[in-house]
Amino acid sequence: MDNLRPVLYLSMLLVLFLIWQAWNRDYGPQPVAAPGAQEQVMERDGVPAPPADVPDAPVSEAMDAPIEVAPAEPDRRRIRVVTDVLDIEIDTRGGDLVRADLPTYPVSLRTPDQPIRLLDERIRQYVAQSGLIHDRVPGISGEGRAPSHHAIFQAERDEYRLADGQNELRVPLTWTSEDGVQVTKTYTFRRGDFLIHVDHAVRNNSDQPWVGRQYRQIRHGSTPSRESWFLYTFTGVAYHDGRYEKLSLEDMAGRSLDKDVQGGWISIIQHYFLTAWVPFEHEINQFYTRVLGTPARPEHIIGMRSEPQTAAPGEETVFTSRFWVGPKEQAALKAIQPGLELTVDYGMLSFLAKPLFWVLDWIHNVVGNWGWAIIILTILIKLVFYKLSETSYRSMAKMRAVQPKMMQLKDRYGDDKQRMNQALMELYKKEKINPLGGCLPILVQIPVFIALYWVLLESVELRQAPWILWIQDLSVRDPYFILPILMGLTMIAQYKLNPAPMDPIQQKLMMALPFVFTVFFAFFPAGLVLYWFVNNLLSIAQQWYITRNIEKAGKKG
Repeated sequence: MDNLRPVLYLSMLLVLFLIWQAWNRDYGPQPVAAPGAQEQVMERDGVPAPPADVPDAPVSEAMDAPIEVAPAEPDRRRIRVVTDVLDIEIDTRGGDLVRADLPTYPVSLRTPDQPIRLLDERIRQYVAQSGLIHDRVPGISGEGRAPSHHAIFQAERDEYRLADGQNELRVPLTWTSEDGVQVTKTYTFRRGDFLIHVDHAVRNNSDQPWVGRQYRQIRHGSTPSRESWFLYTFTGVAYHDGRYEKLSLEDMAGRSLDKDVQGGWISIIQHYFLTAWVPFEHEINQFYTRVLGTPARPEHIIGMRSEPQTAAPGEETVFTSRFWVGPKEQAALKAIQPGLELTVDYGMLSFLAKPLFWVLDWIHNVVGNWGWAIIILTILIKLVFYKLSETSYRSMAKMRAVQPKMMQLKDRYGDDKQRMNQALMELYKKEKINPLGGCLPILVQIPVFIALYWVLLESVELRQAPWILWIQDLSVRDPYFILPILMGLTMIAQYKLNPAPMDPIQQKLMMALPFVFTVFFAFFPAGLVLYWFVNNLLSIAQQWYITRNIEKAGKKG
């Protein structure tokens, strides 16, 4: 049996896996929306229900949540908040976060002054909302006693900026009910931090008890179109209820979430970035999802609703929460809430990808350049697999040495494949050759390759990271395709070092393989191509050394 046939199959399997993965996300079957998935405003016992985008208090405790009628548009204002890492807009209607730019993360190296925009009400209907729901108390009217995200807040200023030397910036918004319940919604920003603290302080100046809950939700319109077929990553809902769960925006119409969770978090994630509401670990919240709008223009909501809190007349109660709007920085996310770092999704090979990133990050901290860190990591991986590779290359070298004898067998037995295979097996046994010995290193390295692919694709730390010369962003393709071409040349060199297949068709396929891989790798992140190129160079050096020694030994013998 020709030992190059499994190599060919494994190589093609790798390419087909990556093609299938990308195709399935684009054209795979999508769930059909369940009947009644679109939320509607209904009546209950003759009393109008709240707007569909405002969560109810439990029926057992409250008949209805307040209905906030939006005042005329001129009463709405937008408050701008600027820190060293965030440029935010807050709508006085609801105190919603309706725009969030990240000045330290430009869209591309060509446009350094254009920041990544996460929250974006106007284009993607992507906003972070929060508000209060009043629980109805027997004998007390709850109407108008809690501000939802439809209420109009008051703000003292139109712009807040974090000054030089200032480490904290507080932005208060106020709302007052007709019976004297005052709510102060305060956003707190800190220098160098993408985590925003949000407080609702309820001061009950009425003569009746106040009982209510807070809710927090993220709203997103249709999924944006993918930027690159090869660089596609998940965009959708993610949450943690004891374990990490994902749900694409398209799937939300057919699968609704409704469960009580202690701690946890809810989020919407995209490539490199996320927005997430993060309660404190001791809290119990009801997680929920909704789909509003029309099939042509859907709006997707994931939210959480807290347990009730009470403020007696003359007293105050405070609801607190945290909101992350920024990059998927693994160390920072892990420090905020357990499991939040899982939004950096390495897929089924996380058990390999996480240690690979840890080692890569450690090397980067030493050398200060992600490109050189990838090269050093490649060398370390090669050292780990050195013995396996040595066994493989010895097997290939022996195959190469006995190739003249194999050609003689082919000439002798012609088209009699059964006798030909028997003779080959006897030859392998006599020369102590394992025909499958060349496959194991490739089989072992494929999972490592895929894990590193996800590390380079998902880790925001490598986004727009330069190496040298023309490679100024290791997370995107080589702009001049130089690395893929060099990698293709190394594959041709490896082909020349390997024993040629006896089957002419296999010979042509093996000769074509470097060109096929060059085309595919031309669109992969430059960092991944750099890894494969350096790995090939090391493999060529090792294989050449072993082959030369075996050939010398054969001549002496």
